[in-house]
Amino acid sequence: MKGIILAGGSGTRLAPSTTSINKHLLAVYDKPMIYYPLSVLMLAGIREIMIISTAEDKNRFEDLLGNGSAFGLSLTYREQQEPNGIPEAFIIAEDFIGKDDVTLILGDNIFYGQGFTPLLRKAIKNHQHATVFGYRVKDPERFGVVEFDDNQNVVSLEEKPEQPKSDFAVTGLYMYDHNAPRLAKKLKFSKRGELEITDLNKEYLKRGHLSVELLGRGFAWMDAGTHEALFEASEFVKITQQRQGFKIASIEEIAYYMGYMTKEALYQKGKALEKNDYGRYLLDIATREHSKQYWDGQDHSPMLEVLK
Repeated sequence: MKGIILAGGSGTRLAPSTTSINKHLLAVYDKPMIYYPLSVLMLAGIREIMIISTAEDKNRFEDLLGNGSAFGLSLTYREQQEPNGIPEAFIIAEDFIGKDDVTLILGDNIFYGQGFTPLLRKAIKNHQHATVFGYRVKDPERFGVVEFDDNQNVVSLEEKPEQPKSDFAVTGLYMYDHNAPRLAKKLKFSKRGELEITDLNKEYLKRGHLSVELLGRGFAWMDAGTHEALFEASEFVKITQQRQGFKIASIEEIAYYMGYMTKEALYQKGKALEKNDYGRYLLDIATREHSKQYWDGQDHSPMLEVLK
């Protein structure tokens, strides 16, 4: 399984904050937004990841994350010339995907919850063709909506329906087989002037190849694409971290606990940032005896048994 983070777009909903910087580099409380989707792919056990962004921002992501080796990853970068829709990412990454399955996550999506990592890994293990993740919302008419039967077989998909057939929105996390680029090329542009991810999912549904994984009550899913949502996401991260004492989406912590980063490397990263709370957090982990026994494997981490 390979991974893609789609971090392109013009970020107009966050202007003027995004006039001179990609929105996925903005801070969600104490770390860049892109750390959150990257942590999801890491927790899923995915190590080959492509980040797709604009031509103007590609170098900025490389400056932030490098080639990924510091985190035990292999990161590559591609440009999306125009915001032509989510499915275009598969066309851009066709040679990267090759004959592998692929998980795509939107760069402004944040997921958090007890048991998220086992759910991800189970989804990958059971994955055959296409898998979407459903999340119950109170205003489904604002989202792409998935309808399913009692056995969680997908019955229909609708984009922003006036009368939704379920309360479950399709989140910005998708798993596909290697046919995704070929099917994406067959899609036609919508009235919005984009290739629509719902249309790609419908192509898989026609073939009886679309399944859904539901995120239950204990999960949080946020799209930090507007000023209000960005503020709410930052508040959520702040409150959760302060009350639990763990960091959400600390990619250095995850890399260390998964065996991708040495304790010395973690310590040096913490020293470089020791003037702020994030750096001191990394230093605390690096200097704590038997620190791995405190890791519960959730977003701030997967259960250690899952990793073995």
